[in-house]
Amino acid sequence: MKTFKGKVAIITGATSGIGACIAEQLVAEGARVVLTARRQAEGEALATRLGPAARFIRADVAEEADVKAMVAYAVEQFGRLDCLVNNAGIPGHMVSIAETDVAHFDAIMAVHVRGPMLGMKHAAPVMLRQGSGSIVNVASVSGYRGGFSAHSYSAAKAALLHLTRSVAVELGEKGVRVNSVSPGPIVTGIFGKAAGFDGADADRTADAARAVFSRFQPTWQPVPRAGLPEDVAAAVLFLANDTSCLINGQDIVVDGRITAGRPFSVGLADRQALTDALQAARTT
Repeated sequence: MKTFKGKVAIITGATSGIGACIAEQLVAEGARVVLTARRQAEGEALATRLGPAARFIRADVAEEADVKAMVAYAVEQFGRLDCLVNNAGIPGHMVSIAETDVAHFDAIMAVHVRGPMLGMKHAAPVMLRQGSGSIVNVASVSGYRGGFSAHSYSAAKAALLHLTRSVAVELGEKGVRVNSVSPGPIVTGIFGKAAGFDGADADRTADAARAVFSRFQPTWQPVPRAGLPEDVAAAVLFLANDTSCLINGQDIVVDGRITAGRPFSVGLADRQALTDALQAARTT
């Protein structure tokens, strides 16, 4: 059954990783999609691969004119807008606060906070005229916990979580829902970008990132595996679908439960090590 038959969606940051996966699954479920990103060649190639249900328009989400144009393009091409997925993102520089570059901090805020705000600003009038719609913002566990990403990125994602709740209480009473998804570490090219790789080269680093994650994630999260774009896409599609019609202003955390605390086995081992040390001290 095509659960999104007749629906129209916009996905920002759609050329790779989580965004591309969301687009693929929406099309598979019957939606028509508008893909947006800054990388035009990759976006057009993906739209071609997805077939007649997909279109691509180049857009920088930090620029209001681009965001306004992408929403207008979706309505022009498909006649309506049922879902907006604010997914576009760039990595932060994980440096000391004393070394933080102000221009980069501003760029992070522009993409991760202003971008979703602009998307909601221009999508809302279309959805309100329809009396229905679902907006899903892609946040991060870094918005809950420090130490997993850059100060700038963590602050931006925390702001996005509250912006989601704030807009949800306005639009919800008019039939438009706003929710968010907070991924933990997900195997995508964003880590390659943070390491200095560009574009397609960064996308090709995902398998290497997965190998690194497999070594240290068992000490981080109770479900000890790296997250995949498909894991996040499943949560996004649930929130975008009419079956979640009573869910508004919520955040679904997709992180193997990093945010709940460290794995019980790790705490147990540490507690045993402490007990052994105390027993050893007692006998000396």
